[in-house]
Amino acid sequence: MPDMLSIIIPLYNEQDNIGPLAEKLDAVLPSLGNPFEIILVNDGSTDDTRARLDALAAGNDRVRVVHLRRNFGQTAAMMAGIDLARGDILIPMDGDLQNDPADIPRLLAKLDEGFDVVSGWRKDRKDNPIKRNFPSKVANGLISAISGVRLHDYGCSLKAYRRAIIKGVKLYGEMHRFIPIHAAWQGARVTEVGVTHHPRIHGQSKYGIERTIKVILDLMTVKFLDKYAQKPMYLFGGFGLASLLVSAFFFVFMLYCKFVLGKSFIETPLPLAVVMFLLIGIMAIFMGLIAEILMRTYHESQDKPTYIVDCTRNCKEPKSGP
Repeated sequence: MPDMLSIIIPLYNEQDNIGPLAEKLDAVLPSLGNPFEIILVNDGSTDDTRARLDALAAGNDRVRVVHLRRNFGQTAAMMAGIDLARGDILIPMDGDLQNDPADIPRLLAKLDEGFDVVSGWRKDRKDNPIKRNFPSKVANGLISAISGVRLHDYGCSLKAYRRAIIKGVKLYGEMHRFIPIHAAWQGARVTEVGVTHHPRIHGQSKYGIERTIKVILDLMTVKFLDKYAQKPMYLFGGFGLASLLVSAFFFVFMLYCKFVLGKSFIETPLPLAVVMFLLIGIMAIFMGLIAEILMRTYHESQDKPTYIVDCTRNCKEPKSGP
Protein backbone atom coordinates (compact mmCIF):
# COMPACT_ATOMS: atom_id res chain seq x y z
CA MET A 1 0.00 0.00 0.00
CA PRO A 2 1.36 3.48 -0.83
CA ASP A 3 2.60 5.64 2.01
CA MET A 4 0.06 7.98 3.53
CA LEU A 5 0.88 11.68 3.18
CA SER A 6 0.25 14.32 5.83
CA ILE A 7 0.34 17.86 4.47
CA ILE A 8 0.89 20.24 7.41
CA ILE A 9 0.15 23.93 6.89
CA PRO A 10 0.36 26.57 9.65
CA LEU A 11 -1.77 29.64 8.97
CA TYR A 12 -1.87 33.08 10.52
CA ASN A 13 -4.21 35.70 9.06
CA GLU A 14 -4.35 34.05 5.62
CA GLN A 15 -8.09 34.31 4.97
CA ASP A 16 -7.70 35.25 1.29
CA ASN A 17 -5.23 32.43 0.60
CA ILE A 18 -7.25 29.53 2.00
CA GLY A 19 -9.54 29.05 -1.02
CA PRO A 20 -6.80 29.19 -3.69
CA LEU A 21 -4.55 26.98 -1.54
CA ALA A 22 -7.26 24.33 -1.25
CA GLU A 23 -7.77 24.39 -5.01
CA LYS A 24 -4.06 23.91 -5.69
CA LEU A 25 -3.83 21.03 -3.23
CA ASP A 26 -6.92 19.41 -4.73
CA ALA A 27 -5.33 19.63 -8.18
CA VAL A 28 -2.21 17.74 -7.08
CA LEU A 29 -2.82 15.34 -4.20
CA PRO A 30 -5.54 13.04 -5.62
CA SER A 31 -3.39 12.33 -8.70
CA LEU A 32 -0.46 11.01 -6.64
CA GLY A 33 -2.12 7.72 -5.79
CA ASN A 34 -1.28 8.03 -2.08
CA PRO A 35 -3.83 8.30 0.71
CA PHE A 36 -3.50 11.75 2.25
CA GLU A 37 -4.70 14.16 4.86
CA ILE A 38 -4.39 17.94 5.02
CA ILE A 39 -3.78 19.39 8.47
CA LEU A 40 -4.45 23.12 8.66
CA VAL A 41 -3.30 24.79 11.88
CA ASN A 42 -4.82 28.17 12.65
CA ASP A 43 -2.18 29.93 14.72
CA GLY A 44 -4.48 32.34 16.54
CA SER A 45 -5.56 34.32 13.47
CA THR A 46 -7.51 37.53 14.06
CA ASP A 47 -9.15 37.73 10.63
CA ASP A 48 -11.72 35.37 9.04
CA THR A 49 -9.26 32.46 8.80
CA ARG A 50 -11.04 30.41 11.48
CA ALA A 51 -14.46 30.51 9.81
CA ARG A 52 -13.07 29.74 6.38
CA LEU A 53 -11.09 26.77 7.67
CA ASP A 54 -14.17 25.38 9.41
CA ALA A 55 -16.17 25.74 6.19
CA LEU A 56 -13.44 23.95 4.25
CA ALA A 57 -13.31 21.08 6.75
CA ALA A 58 -17.08 20.73 6.70
CA GLY A 59 -17.01 19.93 2.99
CA ASN A 60 -13.95 17.64 2.93
CA ASP A 61 -13.26 14.86 5.47
CA ARG A 62 -9.62 14.71 4.38
CA VAL A 63 -9.11 18.20 5.81
CA ARG A 64 -8.30 18.35 9.52
CA VAL A 65 -8.35 21.76 11.19
CA VAL A 66 -6.65 22.77 14.44
CA HIS A 67 -7.33 26.14 16.08
CA LEU A 68 -4.72 27.32 18.57
CA ARG A 69 -5.93 29.59 21.36
CA ARG A 70 -3.52 32.38 20.46
CA ASN A 71 -0.61 33.11 18.16
CA PHE A 72 2.20 30.79 19.30
CA GLY A 73 4.39 31.18 16.19
CA GLN A 74 5.11 29.05 13.14
CA THR A 75 7.24 26.47 14.92
CA ALA A 76 4.63 25.75 17.60
CA ALA A 77 1.88 25.57 14.97
CA MET A 78 3.94 23.15 12.91
CA MET A 79 4.62 21.05 16.01
CA ALA A 80 0.87 20.84 16.62
CA GLY A 81 0.40 19.57 13.06
CA ILE A 82 3.21 17.03 13.41
CA ASP A 83 1.73 15.71 16.67
CA LEU A 84 -1.64 15.15 15.00
CA ALA A 85 -0.32 13.76 11.72
CA ARG A 86 -1.08 10.10 10.90
CA GLY A 87 0.90 9.85 7.67
CA ASP A 88 4.06 7.91 6.89
CA ILE A 89 5.45 10.97 5.09
CA LEU A 90 5.06 14.46 6.53
CA ILE A 91 5.12 17.45 4.20
CA PRO A 92 5.00 20.90 5.85
CA MET A 93 4.49 23.99 3.72
CA ASP A 94 3.49 27.64 4.03
CA GLY A 95 -0.09 28.73 3.62
CA ASP A 96 0.63 32.01 1.82
CA LEU A 97 0.72 30.46 -1.70
CA GLN A 98 4.43 31.15 -2.06
CA ASN A 99 5.12 27.41 -1.84
CA ASP A 100 3.60 25.47 -4.75
CA PRO A 101 1.82 22.15 -4.06
CA ALA A 102 2.79 21.14 -7.60
CA ASP A 103 6.33 20.57 -6.25
CA ILE A 104 5.19 17.82 -3.87
CA PRO A 105 5.71 15.03 -6.47
CA ARG A 106 9.34 16.15 -6.86
CA LEU A 107 9.91 15.80 -3.12
CA LEU A 108 8.33 12.34 -3.11
CA ALA A 109 10.48 11.27 -6.06
CA LYS A 110 13.59 12.13 -4.06
CA LEU A 111 12.32 10.15 -1.08
CA ASP A 112 11.85 7.19 -3.41
CA GLU A 113 15.58 7.40 -4.23
CA GLY A 114 16.31 6.44 -0.62
CA PHE A 115 16.52 9.79 1.13
CA ASP A 116 14.88 10.40 4.50
CA VAL A 117 14.59 14.18 4.32
CA VAL A 118 14.08 16.30 1.21
CA SER A 119 14.34 20.06 1.66
CA GLY A 120 12.96 22.58 -0.80
CA TRP A 121 15.38 25.11 -2.31
CA ARG A 122 13.89 28.38 -3.56
CA LYS A 123 16.46 29.05 -6.25
CA ASP A 124 14.54 32.03 -7.65
CA ARG A 125 13.14 33.56 -4.50
CA LYS A 126 10.42 36.19 -4.95
CA ASP A 127 10.99 38.21 -1.78
CA ASN A 128 12.50 41.57 -0.89
CA PRO A 129 16.22 41.28 -1.77
CA ILE A 130 17.34 43.46 1.16
CA LYS A 131 14.93 42.62 3.99
CA ARG A 132 14.48 38.91 3.24
CA ASN A 133 16.85 37.41 0.67
CA PHE A 134 20.18 38.81 1.87
CA PRO A 135 19.67 38.00 5.59
CA SER A 136 18.47 34.55 4.54
CA LYS A 137 21.64 33.87 2.55
CA VAL A 138 23.78 34.97 5.50
CA ALA A 139 21.80 32.78 7.90
CA ASN A 140 21.91 29.77 5.57
CA GLY A 141 25.67 30.10 5.22
CA LEU A 142 26.16 30.27 8.98
CA ILE A 143 23.86 27.32 9.61
CA SER A 144 25.61 25.17 7.01
CA ALA A 145 29.07 26.09 8.32
CA ILE A 146 28.24 25.46 11.98
CA SER A 147 26.07 22.36 11.54
CA GLY A 148 28.04 20.68 8.75
CA VAL A 149 24.77 19.95 6.91
CA ARG A 150 25.05 21.73 3.57
CA LEU A 151 21.71 23.10 2.41
CA HIS A 152 21.08 26.26 0.42
CA ASP A 153 17.70 27.14 1.92
CA TYR A 154 16.88 26.17 5.48
CA GLY A 155 14.07 28.70 5.58
CA CYS A 156 11.94 27.01 2.91
CA SER A 157 8.99 25.43 4.72
CA LEU A 158 8.28 23.00 1.89
CA LYS A 159 10.03 19.78 2.92
CA ALA A 160 9.30 16.07 3.08
CA TYR A 161 10.17 13.84 6.02
CA ARG A 162 9.80 10.16 6.67
CA ARG A 163 7.82 9.89 9.87
CA ALA A 164 10.38 7.73 11.65
CA ILE A 165 13.01 10.46 11.26
CA ILE A 166 11.14 13.11 13.25
CA LYS A 167 9.50 10.76 15.73
CA GLY A 168 10.02 12.23 19.17
CA VAL A 169 11.37 15.56 17.90
CA LYS A 170 10.18 18.54 19.93
CA LEU A 171 10.35 21.98 18.37
CA TYR A 172 10.80 25.33 20.12
CA GLY A 173 11.55 28.90 19.07
CA GLU A 174 12.30 28.92 15.33
CA MET A 175 13.68 25.39 15.33
CA HIS A 176 11.40 23.88 12.70
CA ARG A 177 14.00 24.90 10.12
CA PHE A 178 16.62 22.79 11.92
CA ILE A 179 14.84 19.45 11.55
CA PRO A 180 17.15 18.45 8.64
CA ILE A 181 20.14 19.07 10.92
CA HIS A 182 18.65 16.99 13.70
CA ALA A 183 17.84 14.22 11.23
CA ALA A 184 21.34 14.27 9.70
CA TRP A 185 22.93 14.03 13.16
CA GLN A 186 20.76 10.94 13.76
CA GLY A 187 22.10 9.30 10.59
CA ALA A 188 19.36 10.27 8.13
CA ARG A 189 20.06 10.87 4.46
CA VAL A 190 19.29 14.51 3.65
CA THR A 191 19.09 16.20 0.26
CA GLU A 192 17.42 19.19 -1.38
CA VAL A 193 15.55 19.85 -4.59
CA GLY A 194 14.71 23.10 -6.37
CA VAL A 195 11.15 24.29 -5.88
CA THR A 196 9.04 27.11 -7.26
CA HIS A 197 8.61 30.24 -5.20
CA HIS A 198 5.75 32.62 -5.97
CA PRO A 199 5.46 36.26 -4.91
CA ARG A 200 2.97 36.92 -2.14
CA ILE A 201 -0.37 38.14 -3.50
CA HIS A 202 -2.63 38.32 -0.45
CA GLY A 203 -1.78 39.34 3.10
CA GLN A 204 1.50 40.53 4.55
CA SER A 205 4.73 38.75 5.44
CA LYS A 206 5.04 37.98 9.15
CA TYR A 207 8.84 38.02 9.16
CA GLY A 208 11.52 40.68 9.03
CA ILE A 209 15.27 41.03 9.31
CA GLU A 210 15.11 40.50 13.09
CA ARG A 211 14.28 36.85 12.44
CA THR A 212 17.90 36.22 11.39
CA ILE A 213 19.02 37.03 14.95
CA LYS A 214 16.51 34.57 16.38
CA VAL A 215 17.65 31.88 13.95
CA ILE A 216 21.31 32.34 14.95
CA LEU A 217 20.44 32.08 18.64
CA ASP A 218 18.38 28.94 18.02
CA LEU A 219 21.26 27.49 16.02
CA MET A 220 23.55 27.99 19.02
CA THR A 221 21.02 26.06 21.11
CA VAL A 222 20.83 23.23 18.59
CA LYS A 223 24.62 22.98 18.42
CA PHE A 224 24.86 22.91 22.20
CA LEU A 225 22.23 20.16 22.45
CA ASP A 226 24.05 18.10 19.83
CA LYS A 227 27.49 18.29 21.43
CA TYR A 228 26.81 18.67 25.15
CA ALA A 229 23.24 17.55 25.91
CA GLN A 230 24.41 14.24 27.38
CA LYS A 231 27.65 15.60 28.89
CA PRO A 232 27.05 19.26 29.84
CA MET A 233 29.98 19.04 32.26
CA TYR A 234 32.34 19.05 29.29
CA LEU A 235 31.21 22.59 28.43
CA PHE A 236 30.66 24.08 31.89
CA GLY A 237 33.58 22.22 33.43
CA GLY A 238 35.92 23.15 30.60
CA PHE A 239 35.00 26.79 30.95
CA GLY A 240 35.38 26.54 34.73
CA LEU A 241 38.84 24.98 34.52
CA ALA A 242 39.93 27.62 32.01
CA SER A 243 38.78 30.33 34.44
CA LEU A 244 40.68 28.68 37.29
CA LEU A 245 43.83 28.57 35.17
CA VAL A 246 43.45 32.27 34.35
CA SER A 247 42.99 32.97 38.07
CA ALA A 248 46.15 30.99 38.88
CA PHE A 249 48.10 32.87 36.19
CA PHE A 250 47.04 36.24 37.57
CA PHE A 251 47.89 35.07 41.09
CA VAL A 252 51.44 34.09 40.10
CA PHE A 253 51.84 37.34 38.15
CA MET A 254 50.55 39.25 41.17
CA LEU A 255 53.25 37.65 43.37
CA TYR A 256 55.86 38.41 40.71
CA CYS A 257 54.85 42.08 40.68
CA LYS A 258 54.94 42.19 44.49
CA PHE A 259 58.26 40.48 45.24
CA VAL A 260 60.24 41.11 42.03
CA LEU A 261 58.98 44.46 40.76
CA GLY A 262 58.14 45.83 44.18
CA LYS A 263 54.57 46.83 43.33
CA SER A 264 52.00 46.70 46.07
CA PHE A 265 48.92 44.50 45.57
CA ILE A 266 46.65 47.53 45.70
CA GLU A 267 48.51 49.23 42.83
CA THR A 268 47.20 46.75 40.27
CA PRO A 269 43.80 45.19 39.50
CA LEU A 270 45.37 41.72 39.72
CA PRO A 271 43.89 40.75 43.14
CA LEU A 272 40.42 41.58 41.83
CA ALA A 273 41.05 39.56 38.65
CA VAL A 274 42.27 36.58 40.71
CA VAL A 275 39.14 36.56 42.86
CA MET A 276 36.78 37.17 39.91
CA PHE A 277 38.10 34.35 37.73
CA LEU A 278 38.33 32.04 40.76
CA LEU A 279 34.65 32.57 41.54
CA ILE A 280 33.64 32.24 37.88
CA GLY A 281 35.53 28.95 37.62
CA ILE A 282 33.97 27.50 40.78
CA MET A 283 30.46 28.59 39.74
CA ALA A 284 30.87 27.14 36.23
CA ILE A 285 31.97 23.77 37.62
CA PHE A 286 29.02 23.66 40.02
CA MET A 287 26.65 24.59 37.16
CA GLY A 288 28.09 21.70 35.18
CA LEU A 289 27.44 19.32 38.08
CA ILE A 290 23.85 20.56 38.36
CA ALA A 291 23.39 20.13 34.60
CA GLU A 292 24.73 16.56 34.86
CA ILE A 293 22.18 15.78 37.58
CA LEU A 294 19.36 17.25 35.47
CA MET A 295 20.43 15.24 32.42
CA ARG A 296 20.48 11.99 34.38
CA THR A 297 17.07 12.81 35.85
CA TYR A 298 15.75 13.50 32.33
CA HIS A 299 16.91 10.14 30.96
CA GLU A 300 16.28 7.93 33.97
CA SER A 301 12.94 9.31 35.15
CA GLN A 302 11.41 8.90 31.68
CA ASP A 303 13.36 5.77 30.75
CA LYS A 304 14.79 7.58 27.72
CA PRO A 305 17.62 5.76 25.92
CA THR A 306 20.90 7.44 25.06
CA TYR A 307 20.99 5.67 21.69
CA ILE A 308 18.75 5.06 18.67
CA VAL A 309 18.09 1.57 17.27
CA ASP A 310 17.75 1.49 13.50
CA CYS A 311 16.61 -2.12 13.16
CA THR A 312 17.27 -5.61 14.52
CA ARG A 313 17.36 -9.16 13.17
CA ASN A 314 16.11 -12.17 15.15
CA CYS A 315 16.27 -10.38 18.47
CA LYS A 316 14.11 -8.28 20.66
CA GLU A 317 14.71 -4.54 20.73
CA PRO A 318 17.14 -3.87 23.60
CA LYS A 319 15.65 -2.45 26.74
CA SER A 320 16.86 1.10 27.36
CA GLY A 321 16.25 1.26 31.09
CA PRO A 322 16.91 -0.93 34.13
